[in-house]
Amino acid sequence: MNKTVKIILSLLMLIAGKTYAQPYTLQSVGIAKSFSLDIYFGDKGKGAFVKYHGQKAIIALRIKNYSADNSGRTDGQPDLETYVWDELVDGKINGTYGLTQDINNLKNIWYVRKKDGKRFKLQQIDSKGSKGNNQYLLHGALISFNHFDDHQLSIQYADGKFFNASLPDFDSPNAVRQSTIADYNFDGYDDIAFSIPDPGMGVYREFSIFLFNPLSKHFDRLANPDFGKSKCASLCDVTLDPKKKLMFTACRGGARWWQDVYRYTSANKLVWVRSKEMDQ
Repeated sequence: MNKTVKIILSLLMLIAGKTYAQPYTLQSVGIAKSFSLDIYFGDKGKGAFVKYHGQKAIIALRIKNYSADNSGRTDGQPDLETYVWDELVDGKINGTYGLTQDINNLKNIWYVRKKDGKRFKLQQIDSKGSKGNNQYLLHGALISFNHFDDHQLSIQYADGKFFNASLPDFDSPNAVRQSTIADYNFDGYDDIAFSIPDPGMGVYREFSIFLFNPLSKHFDRLANPDFGKSKCASLCDVTLDPKKKLMFTACRGGARWWQDVYRYTSANKLVWVRSKEMDQ
């Protein structure tokens, strides 16, 4: 196995590992009355919240700073990602959390209480694990799903209503469902997407996207576009161009890779723009 392949495999293991390792359990260090909590967060720290052990309520975290150190990639090492969040209670900043993540390990974990500026040191402790269950708090909605066993998506809204849906099943027993929080329709509000390997060779990922509606404050499943002119028959390997407000998909057909380009109508409907063969 050459060096390039090793680096790619290491990065894929990093992504897969982060995907279903949550929640992380943290415990205070060096104080007489210790406390512990679970912390959840999505890519780049979005959708984060904490839940203190012994309490029912969850506390929203708003990402304040995010940085990634990828200097170790040339040696096949994973990125070091550093997060800083504001803790929000009744819409006001109550404190600040920070940590650095290396694959499934957390370090340099701290919390600063705003009212007196006291700084608490935290450490990651072993937990029984969540068997792939994960949760995000996004726009006041608690989003629950599983990365590999269960295909159910559940969203509990702030108004008490629930939304339940079935996510696509896997073709491979070793597949992992990934999640992404991003503004998929370029309206200024983050949405959520779930992706699984394609049912063929598993060389690209097929996406299910749920758009946040700022009027209803609920999520709506993005309907598939008309694939009559496209080269790909699904929304796969989705990437975005926020400046041009375009969505790109990519798939493999035979020995060729193809790219489809879509734009949104005013009614949040995707329409095909063009397709092209991708350079190898």
